[in-house]
Amino acid sequence: MKLKELEGYLQDVAVFTDPKIKLEQYPTTPHLAARMLYTAHTTYDDIENKAVGDMGCGCGILSIAAAMLGSSYNVGFDIDPDAIAIAQENCEEFEIEMDFILTDLSATPAPAIMANGEENARGPYEMMKGKLDTILMNPPFGTKLKGIDMVFLKKGIDLANHAVYSLHKTSTRDHILKKAKEWGVECEVVAELRYNLDKSYKFHKKQSLDIAVDFLRFEKKPRPEKSD
Repeated sequence: MKLKELEGYLQDVAVFTDPKIKLEQYPTTPHLAARMLYTAHTTYDDIENKAVGDMGCGCGILSIAAAMLGSSYNVGFDIDPDAIAIAQENCEEFEIEMDFILTDLSATPAPAIMANGEENARGPYEMMKGKLDTILMNPPFGTKLKGIDMVFLKKGIDLANHAVYSLHKTSTRDHILKKAKEWGVECEVVAELRYNLDKSYKFHKKQSLDIAVDFLRFEKKPRPEKSD
């Protein structure tokens, strides 16, 4: 599938009808989602035949793109049951199978409720540990809850077997590179992008806002084998 074809399909993904400001709910645009997933797929081989997790999945656009590019399994994590309901409808529309876990990723440990209502006290990390090759996310930037972007990122890195893809404000790049080094993971600035946010809330004065964001890839270094 070509990039333009993928972006064209993603135009049909339904988004929030009543976004929640405290959760910083801004939809990932088809333009950004297509480029994130197409790069992860064609440049790094991190999507096809891989088990993929979507942290803060929202309406599910990143997972839908991953499934269209051949991922073997998809699961979305989100705190908002309304967002998960939209994502489930999107998956039905696209005829894509995807699991969902209702959880607060900022909690320690994060409790988990499956989308079918089944509660799992072990939390998503114990449930999914070792099962996900690649983690995708467009986390909250931390405008309403300072540091939440790094909480998402650290939990994604802990959960992924291999790679994490994420969007962050370019202004936070130095801080993120420093944290990646502390966490023992490699961080690559794959691209500098523009995130065009349409007016979503009443307090927004402008019809749209253009934000500079980094498309980042984190790779976990293989653990050295123990010598006998």
